This record gives sequence, C-alpha cells and structure tokens, in this order.
Amino acid sequence: MIERVLKEREREALRQKLNMVIGVFFSEVGTMLITDCSSFVREPGELSQRLRFSPQWTDKDFTQVKDFLDGHEIRMDSSRGDLLALKSFLLEKKDFMLRLLENPNLLEHDEFTDLLWAVFHLIEELEARRSLNALPIADMEHLSGDIKRAYNHLLREWVVYMQHLMRDYPYLFSLAVRTNPMNPEARVEIADQSL
Repeated sequence: MIERVLKEREREALRQKLNMVIGVFFSEVGTMLITDCSSFVREPGELSQRLRFSPQWTDKDFTQVKDFLDGHEIRMDSSRGDLLALKSFLLEKKDFMLRLLENPNLLEHDEFTDLLWAVFHLIEELEARRSLNALPIADMEHLSGDIKRAYNHLLREWVVYMQHLMRDYPYLFSLAVRTNPMNPEARVEIADQSL
C-alpha cells in the first residue's frame, strides 16, 4: 500500500515537471507558432471558433474540442502565409527547443516529443532551401504537409496544456484565454469580471 502511494506521488511529481516544461515551450515558442502557422490554414473559421477557450469551459468542452481536432482535417497552403518569417522565428528558437530535448522527463511524454520532432523537421525543410521564393508547386505542397503535421501536433498539445491550466492554475488559464492566438478578439486587458 505504501509503495503504491509513493509511486503515485512520484508519477504526480513527474506530471507536474512535464507540464512545467510544456508551459515554458508554449510561453517561448508554441503560442507564437500557433499564430504563425494559423496564417497558412485554408479555412480557419470553424477551427478558430472551436479553439476560443473561455473561463466557463469544463472538461467536457475540452473533450469536445479534442474530438473535433481528431476528426477535422486542417487544410494548409504554404503560399498563404509568410514562409520566410516562419523560418526566421523557428531558427531563432531552435537552440531553445534543442535544450528542451535534453530534459530526460520528456522521454515520458511521447506526444510532446512527437510535436518537437515535427517542428524540428519543419525547421530542417525550411533551412535546407536556398530561397523560399518561386518554389515549384509540388515543393509548396510538400511544405504545406510539413506545416500541417507540426500544426496538428501543436494544437493537440496546446488543448491538453490549456486543460491542465484550467484544472490546476486558473490564474494562468485566465491569462491564456485573454491572449489566445486563435481568438482575434482576445485582449490581455481585463474588461469583464468573469476573467
């Protein structure tokens, strides 16, 4: 019995450490990357609507949005956004993300590790091209697929992280709602007492 309790405490401590690392990722890279990648989405309307978290959200709302993401195909077009700006941002954050991979706790979180690998692959694809201007259509489609892969992982992990904030850190959740990159009306300043 004591051993079971100790193992549960150990698991909880590891979960908290992982969530801290994931939180740092979203503060430093993830939230801005959501903004940058969103500019490549062909039909952002419903996706943007579904990801407008509010202080009134419950676990049921998060389950529904996870189900939506699992069943919704996000269509990307690499010619819609600014590939050069995306490349520049990712290269600026590459060392930070490499340091995240050095964290042994991440080995316990396959989904987040998959997210980092998808982002690193996107960085390599963008970095490998001498120029991002006048690329052939087939190459643009290939880049669209790479952006889509990273974005899909990013959104799924973001939703899980937001649910964690709602449950365990409501003050951080409040700030995340007010700075939501998927909500063009989001404002950090508090105008409503419910936030």
